[in-house]
Amino acid sequence: MDQAQEVMEIIDDLYSMVSEAWGVPLGNEKCIVDRDKILSLLDEMKDKLPSELAEARRLVQTRNEFITNAKHEAEGIRHQAEERARQLVSEQEIVRVAEARSNEMLASAEQQVRALRRAASEFCANALSSTENAIAAARQETHNTIAAALQQSNASLDSALQSVQGTRSAVANAFAAAEAKQQPSPAAPAAEVPAE
Repeated sequence: MDQAQEVMEIIDDLYSMVSEAWGVPLGNEKCIVDRDKILSLLDEMKDKLPSELAEARRLVQTRNEFITNAKHEAEGIRHQAEERARQLVSEQEIVRVAEARSNEMLASAEQQVRALRRAASEFCANALSSTENAIAAARQETHNTIAAALQQSNASLDSALQSVQGTRSAVANAFAAAEAKQQPSPAAPAAEVPAE
């Protein structure tokens, strides 16, 4: 008979002893057993247990230690993962803040560009308007200067023409007076012309 079978028989004997034991009054689940006999059976059963059971017990203990160590290591890994997750969330927050700041800066730059374009357009429009007004004023002034010069020139020409006409009239009068002096008077005898 092998040890496992002997152990099973001892367990059966213990089961029979407990089930056939006298019950305690007013204690439905309690009974009276022979302590020495049960302890003797337990010692016998302990001796009959195979050495593999001790090895199995050692393996169970080793397994429990391994599980405990694994739990500690898993806890450490979980803490590291949580810390890394917090760091990633922090980095993502930094990136989000940086992106928001970048978007604000871009929006501000675009607004400044639009304002500069508006100011440049207004400046160019004002400069063109001023230039057009200056050209119009210069043209008007040139026109007025030319008109005044023409008027003065016409007045000078008229004066010169009157002077020329006066001179011409004086010359004509002088010629007429000279001719009148050269003509013989009617009462005077004609001068004799010598014969050839």
